[in-house]
Amino acid sequence: MNKTELIDAMAADAGITKAAAKKALESFLGNVEGTLKKGDRVSLVGFGSWSVSRRSAREGRNPQTGATIKIAAKNVVKFKAGAELSSAVN
Repeated sequence: MNKTELIDAMAADAGITKAAAKKALESFLGNVEGTLKKGDRVSLVGFGSWSVSRRSAREGRNPQTGATIKIAAKNVVKFKAGAELSSAVN
């Protein structure tokens, strides 16, 4: 399912226009992004939670040449599925 299909499904399920569903989805995504940028955690009980973790700098290897390269430190987003979502999938 891509973003357009999700918007269509949300509009059909909620009985709202596609424009309203798109606005709601973009608001949700924007708020999740903003919260994660601040370093906070987003948790939806039963669905899952998003958090930001710091990945430290490390050395790696270029697979073509075998040369050692430095990989910079960065923040990564992690998602952990909630119990209800996990059980629904399995």
